[in-house]
Amino acid sequence: MDFGLSQEQEMIVETVRAFVETEIYPHENEVERTGIVPTELGREIQRKCIDLGFYACNFPEEIGGAGLDHVTFTLVERELGRGSLGLTVFFGRPSGILMACEGEQRERYLLPAVRGDKIDALAITEPDAGSDMRGMKCAARRNGGDFVLNGTKHFISHADVADFVIVFAATGEEETPKGIKKKITAFLVDRGTPGFEIRKGYDSVSHRGYHNSTLSFEDCRIPEAQVLGEVHRGFDIANQWLYGTRLTVAATCVGRARRVFEMALPYAAERKQFGKPIGANQGVSFKLADMITEIDAAEWLTLSAAWRLDAGLPADRQIASAKLYASEMLARVTDEAIQIFGGMGLMDDLPLARFWRDARVERIWDGTSEIQRHIISRDLLRPLGA
Repeated sequence: MDFGLSQEQEMIVETVRAFVETEIYPHENEVERTGIVPTELGREIQRKCIDLGFYACNFPEEIGGAGLDHVTFTLVERELGRGSLGLTVFFGRPSGILMACEGEQRERYLLPAVRGDKIDALAITEPDAGSDMRGMKCAARRNGGDFVLNGTKHFISHADVADFVIVFAATGEEETPKGIKKKITAFLVDRGTPGFEIRKGYDSVSHRGYHNSTLSFEDCRIPEAQVLGEVHRGFDIANQWLYGTRLTVAATCVGRARRVFEMALPYAAERKQFGKPIGANQGVSFKLADMITEIDAAEWLTLSAAWRLDAGLPADRQIASAKLYASEMLARVTDEAIQIFGGMGLMDDLPLARFWRDARVERIWDGTSEIQRHIISRDLLRPLGA
């Protein structure tokens, strides 16, 4: 088993880490204070990412992306996880679901997203439909050659800076072994479409500067040409592509945990109490031992899941395990780091309180910890008929 990185992967890791440290870190405190990323700063980060050749690095080379494999892209996400999400979002990783674009959609949505000319957002969650995607109430009905969309979405990440939104809506019903379920269709909806409104969402304690929005649709008319994939097959498209977002969450959690650990370790070695470094006490040194063990375990879970994708092997359970463990690991590591720093760990002079707050949402979005446990347990039990 080869756990080493190639020379190219090492270079990519070093490049992205340097980018985060020089282009992201200096702006974090101000974004945390104001909750705002100035428009020009976001564009500057995007331009520099494009100049580096990393924009849309999760897309194939033939359409203008960097064509990174899953392991290498996961390493990129790990390094980006060290920085503020409100800023790193402009590094530019469009939703992989856009690969389902066909015909004119490629010129209108896919290629501009890959070039950085347009930014996309993904709209699935609703006030009454979070983990239960099939329970969504946002619906689209046929009207001539169009669909008329009505309903509400909320918690939609970075829709405030998006040029178009990939919206999932119910378009019918079907009989399943578990009863009647809604058929889901994905639509490409442009900002400014009549009947489509993007409003400020909720103020969150996590990831300030990375905003969520509420989307409302009132008799919003969408041409059938803007159906992404096939009518009634949106659920299949989502399942095919959304695994990548969970792997991203796992990777960013690992990156953030390593940044936290790299603050706690030297502090434990330098901070003295009762005439010796606090790290000389088992009460602190054992915390450090547990922290690095959990970080390493989460990283290998995450990279092994990415390796399975590259190898063409089933990876749903492994991705769920990585997302579950890494997100819960980050909560423990940030909490222990604050304990090591004591009262200073909660002061705004250090970023630890921010990391601690940011960690909380990772166990919720892109599938709660409970959903990940459901995926894992069903994968284990189904082959046994249970």
